[in-house]
Amino acid sequence: MTAVRDIMTSDPAYVDTSETVARAARLLASEDIGSVPIRGEDKQLKGMLTDRDIVVKVLAEGKDPVAVHAGELAQGEVVSVTPDDDVEQALAVMARHQIRRVPVVRDGELVGIVAQADAARTQPEQKTGAVVGSISQD
Repeated sequence: MTAVRDIMTSDPAYVDTSETVARAARLLASEDIGSVPIRGEDKQLKGMLTDRDIVVKVLAEGKDPVAVHAGELAQGEVVSVTPDDDVEQALAVMARHQIRRVPVVRDGELVGIVAQADAARTQPEQKTGAVVGSISQD
């Protein structure tokens, strides 16, 4: 069994709920990523913010990205895994929710992130291919 902790990126980039969407967009661009965890002042994971969220929920609605805070876009169930989960479980979560990155939490606190690329580097080709196929389905 390979544990999530063995393939995750520790100390991932994140935005605080109080940070602006403009700041989050700059972070996404500088890190060359499409989503970033949103962390509350209590250090608990509040959600994920995607580049699509910024376009659809802020820009397309004519809102000012400097006036909107990341926390305003955190909604719904937070999908995550723990460092002790098996990588196969993390891949199943990614496939089921059609997400390319899943936050890793311990007691609600963000401790890492597992990306589709992490799985591709460490898991058999067949498993990774199945996950990519599931994530990419319409």
